[in-house]
Amino acid sequence: MTSPLSRSRSRRATSHIAVRVAHAVLGGLLAVGWLLLPVARAGADEVRAAPGRGGTSTGDLVLPLVAVVAAGALAAYSYARRTRRARTRTTPGGGTPHPVPFTELDRRAGRLLVEIDDCVRTGTEELGRAADRFGEEAVETYTEALAFARSELTASFRLWQRLDDSLTDDSLVRRQLLEEIVARCSEAGRRLDAEAPGFDLLRALERTLPAALESAQARLRELAARTPAAEATLTELRERYAPSASLSVVGHVEQAKDRIVFATSRLDQARKSLDREEGARATAYLRAAEAAVDQAGLFMDGIDRLASELASAATLLPGALRDARAELAAARGLPAVGALPGRITHAASAVADVRREIAGGARPYDPLGALRRVADAAAPLLAEDRVPVDRAFLDRAFLDHALLPARSAVALASDFVTTHRGAVGVEARTRLSEAERHLALAPRTLVDVRRADGLALEAQQLAERDVRAYGNPYAGPEGAGVGGAVLGGILLDDTPEAPAASFGGPRTRGRRDYF
Repeated sequence: MTSPLSRSRSRRATSHIAVRVAHAVLGGLLAVGWLLLPVARAGADEVRAAPGRGGTSTGDLVLPLVAVVAAGALAAYSYARRTRRARTRTTPGGGTPHPVPFTELDRRAGRLLVEIDDCVRTGTEELGRAADRFGEEAVETYTEALAFARSELTASFRLWQRLDDSLTDDSLVRRQLLEEIVARCSEAGRRLDAEAPGFDLLRALERTLPAALESAQARLRELAARTPAAEATLTELRERYAPSASLSVVGHVEQAKDRIVFATSRLDQARKSLDREEGARATAYLRAAEAAVDQAGLFMDGIDRLASELASAATLLPGALRDARAELAAARGLPAVGALPGRITHAASAVADVRREIAGGARPYDPLGALRRVADAAAPLLAEDRVPVDRAFLDRAFLDHALLPARSAVALASDFVTTHRGAVGVEARTRLSEAERHLALAPRTLVDVRRADGLALEAQQLAERDVRAYGNPYAGPEGAGVGGAVLGGILLDDTPEAPAASFGGPRTRGRRDYF
């Protein structure tokens, strides 16, 4: 990453070069004048020696001409210097560059975070397809570039979360955080942009288009065949569990079908372009189709994964309730310090509610939600350091039970952002990034897992809010799934020749010429 210090040095170096060039030009003019001075004197002596001649000699004009040119150069140099000082001065007599307005810096940082997150998501998808085709070693350079960009992005999201969590009004601190976000995201984008041409040469889809088209078509047929089973699974989830259990995947089948329609259309266009020997155009259509196939797969997989997680949660619940009851009994034997008695009572009430909910069997319930509530029962006991509880025991007793709901929430939020990234803003992406970071901490603690779970749920809510504000892309006149493809970030706009998002940074991800 280029540091602000090095960037300021480069700007100062540029200004110093300009000053040195101006000095050199001025010195050159004075040297020319000095060389011409004897000629001017000779001309003047000749005129005095021949008084009978009329008019003005060439020598008479040399000195005035040199003087005029020198004066003009000095005036131009002085004007340029004053103008530069006026543009960069923030206070009378100061030399500090005028800072970017805070609101503009804030907008720029947020825009870059969303943009680089899109680049990383698209790059991950494209890299996966390239690795499947050419092997891990062939894509090592691009894997490293993507890892670097992801690292910078994660650090930037963490800084943005600090801004959201901060209660300080110190504008200098906030400005520094925003400037670091801009610098990190810009460096990540430059790295991806630099690797984009090489990645295109690696894939060289134009050389293997027939085989690549057939592979995408086979994958598309497989997903289309899974649609009835996905619909049946979703119906079963609605009948077996409470509505909240399957709410996050409602609409997945319809959106998968929409991506399948778009992929079918793009594959047909790719074949027609290939028949006309328009390889680059066919490649662009194929890349869009491949991305749509991937997203259709995400929708289908999300339904199957949730069904498995709900079944696992239902199996884990009896053991989680036993562990909770044992821990609460041990906590009642501790000295009544601070708010501990009240916290124990609250936790016991929450666990009792879950036990009654699953014991009756008369009404369906949400196993993941119930497991989450049991894990949350330990939270009051960890709320104060003064409470003398065995935190290691709490982690052992509740960590495994808390992991399943947290992983489920993070995966659902990640899939939602990926398949709706054309509309999801910076807040939802920040919460998701932080949830993933907390879930990946080693060693994990119950506090970390619960934090990841809460952030993922918040990310889901914020992302759904953004999509509602975006509007319904499936009701538009575009047809052939174009609206959904734009919502999913597959296409960068809804024009007839919209570019498909590709591996690269902000400057190259929307490129139309691939070779």
